[in-house]
Amino acid sequence: MGLPIDRAITEFLEYLEVERGRSPRTIRNYDFYLRRFATWAKHPDPSDITDALVRRFRLWLNRSLPGRRDETLKKNTQNYHLIALRAFLKFLARRDIKTLAPEKIELAKQSTRTVEFLEADELDRLLKAPFVKKDSLIRRRDKAILELFFSTGLRVSELANLHIDQINAARDEFTVRGKGDKPRIVFLTPEAKSWMKQYLDLRLDTQPYLFVSHDRAREGRETVGPLTPRSIERMIQQYAKAVGITKRITPHTMRHTFATDLLLSGADIRSVQALLGHVSITTTQVYTHITNKQLKEIHHQFHGKTRKGKTKNS
Repeated sequence: MGLPIDRAITEFLEYLEVERGRSPRTIRNYDFYLRRFATWAKHPDPSDITDALVRRFRLWLNRSLPGRRDETLKKNTQNYHLIALRAFLKFLARRDIKTLAPEKIELAKQSTRTVEFLEADELDRLLKAPFVKKDSLIRRRDKAILELFFSTGLRVSELANLHIDQINAARDEFTVRGKGDKPRIVFLTPEAKSWMKQYLDLRLDTQPYLFVSHDRAREGRETVGPLTPRSIERMIQQYAKAVGITKRITPHTMRHTFATDLLLSGADIRSVQALLGHVSITTTQVYTHITNKQLKEIHHQFHGKTRKGKTKNS
């Protein structure tokens, strides 16, 4: 009798936390996906996890959404389950626990992902949106947040967790820790630097966080606490709606806009990969289909040549 699967999952999650330094969110997700597999499979011993069992699990995920009728899981969500299971099997293999070889698990093929980003006029309108706020502290805070997103391409969780002492204003740069606790350097534009300074100059609180809630406070009064990722997302959506942007705008849209702006301006994809903190270049390549200047130039240069000399009525 091998290690019971439920105890093995617990040890795997502890390994992710202590030895791999994975984020609490990642650990929660892996816990959910693996417990779902264990429950569906009736808590098998690791040695009983076979290629046939995993195939049946995949069919179950693909044919019906657990707990809901006539709905199916998206392919990327199905893959999240498989990625968690594959990582779990690798962990078991390292511990010399007999189980299915992790390389036996192949991910489902997904359609090419597209990204939503702001056009130049939309970006300009959004960056000006906080000026409607009468409260000068809120106005400067929100303007600083939007400029910082566009300046750095930060994820919303990274921005919400920023501390004042992280920012090196003298060097116009600072280090942030992203997914997997991996550090990367991001850079400040003059606009982001200026608005952050204006905002911090009005702050009289002792909160260590760069951006805090002032919803119940006037200038100089005690703050409520750090802004949450969800409150930042709501703020951006409200501003986008206020300036007439009809598509759904999130903090990640600002990250996409940051990357797209760099590539359209001539930055190489490897540099953009480093600035975004992507582990794999494949993740960054999602932007290339919307920023390929060469293809556009070829289209303008060669398309429609066979129509030259034809009359309008032909």
